[in-house]
Amino acid sequence: MKRALLASFAKGSNMPDLRWMPDEGFTMGRLRIELLSGLTVALALVPEAVAFAFVAGVHPLVGLYAAFLVGLITALIGGRPGMISGATGALAVVMVALVAQHGVEYLFATVVLMGLMQIFAGAMQWGKFIRLVPHPVMLGFVNGLAIVIFLAQLTQFKVPGTAESSGHGMGGGDWLTGWPLVTMLGLVALTMAIIWVMPRITKVIPAPLAGIGVVAGLVIAFGIDVPRVGDMASIQGGLPGFHIPMVPLTWETLQIILPYAVILAAIGLIESLLTLNLVGEITGKRGGASQECIAQGVANTVTGFFGGMGGCAMIGQSMINVKSGGRTRIAGIAAAVFLLIFILFASPIIEVIPLAALVGVMFMVVIGTFAWNSLTILRKVPKMDAFVILLVTAVTVYEDLAVAVVVGVIVSALAYSWNNARRIHARTRMSITDKGAKVYEIQGPLFFGSSDGFIELFDIAGDPDTVIVDFAESRVVDQSALQAIEAVASKYEAAGKVIKLRHLSRDCHSLLTKAGHLMVDSDDDPDYELAVDYHVRTGILGGH
Repeated sequence: MKRALLASFAKGSNMPDLRWMPDEGFTMGRLRIELLSGLTVALALVPEAVAFAFVAGVHPLVGLYAAFLVGLITALIGGRPGMISGATGALAVVMVALVAQHGVEYLFATVVLMGLMQIFAGAMQWGKFIRLVPHPVMLGFVNGLAIVIFLAQLTQFKVPGTAESSGHGMGGGDWLTGWPLVTMLGLVALTMAIIWVMPRITKVIPAPLAGIGVVAGLVIAFGIDVPRVGDMASIQGGLPGFHIPMVPLTWETLQIILPYAVILAAIGLIESLLTLNLVGEITGKRGGASQECIAQGVANTVTGFFGGMGGCAMIGQSMINVKSGGRTRIAGIAAAVFLLIFILFASPIIEVIPLAALVGVMFMVVIGTFAWNSLTILRKVPKMDAFVILLVTAVTVYEDLAVAVVVGVIVSALAYSWNNARRIHARTRMSITDKGAKVYEIQGPLFFGSSDGFIELFDIAGDPDTVIVDFAESRVVDQSALQAIEAVASKYEAAGKVIKLRHLSRDCHSLLTKAGHLMVDSDDDPDYELAVDYHVRTGILGGH
């Protein structure tokens, strides 16, 4: 037994592939694509990190340091090359209450604990459970997140400074009007047009980078008065320094940070693993879920000790990266390094970039991310799947991603259970081998959803003295199924009749034997060369 456990652990602990270019060969052309893609992502990271820092109620550098550290570490040891991680809005909206009530030091402690939880989840190989997320939930997640990204960009259409001074979110701040609004919209449209046209002209430079460069050049050359990155906040700073969170190491502190850490860890892993699947579909690569959990955990643990707000995978920036040609770890590493260079040396240059150019890039991400085909298939797929797509989309927009995915999985599971519960039925016939006995050939799974229907299949009063229940085309799944079998057996026993079970599969046989229901003289193997009938022992689970 010990040897089997060790073998199982060793099998699940294979060393991850941490090569910078696992599939693509190293060439100068590939390196150029990766570096330019990383630069594009870094430019798009700046306003996002600053905006999410404002949402969380912390200094902009706290968001920028998180984008740098989380982005760098996940790029180095993450489960999917090409993914981009950083400070995200999904986590920021949870952090704001903690920061407002207890201060930023408690946030840093929470991020450390959040990271440790994610490392534990990865070590336990829990990342594989993302496979349980149905495809309709994935579509709803993609559509909902695309809408969230779109709505987040609308705050850039407010007069600089008013959104932060009058509250967070869509409700605060004064909107641009008149020519400033027209100019902003025009530059956004120009950026989107360049991104759309550029790949048809040349692919030497990533289209988003070309859009940012051209629009920024026009704004600077003609002195066009539009909101710029520097209007949000200064991004200038030094290297992030090691900093132990200044919180008392007491039980009371743990009670404060633990609920937030659990929620943040769950949201971070769900968003990261769903983004991992999405990037995997685009790049044609699979696997790495548990390794991504570990990478996210290490990144957040380190970030908490270096004054960052933590983070997770960013679907918008990941889409920018893969659409710009980024396929290796080099792009993610380059994005993080460029972001640090911006903070240390190039803040005056980055701060003059018009927000309109970055908004245009994100709007193109929204167009590319939204699953437009889901609109056409809503009438073609089962109604429940269509409902789940719409439900997850709506909950993602109005609540948050973690709640949306959990709700979608629960609804899908309940629908699956209901469909299977309706499948159970029985064919009846008189037995050929046992004269006078009646055979119930059960069809469909026997589990909690179908247990009541199973009991209703039998005519206890009208059946002969011997009844055989044939499970050749059924499966006994759970405790509710055991309870149902015992209930039926008890009713026949009370009526002075005998019930036998036939054609149990190996798993059914094992389940019933473990519960103590099967009355057998030896550990027989349920092979079907010879049909074996089992008598049922009642009174074990209290069935009656």
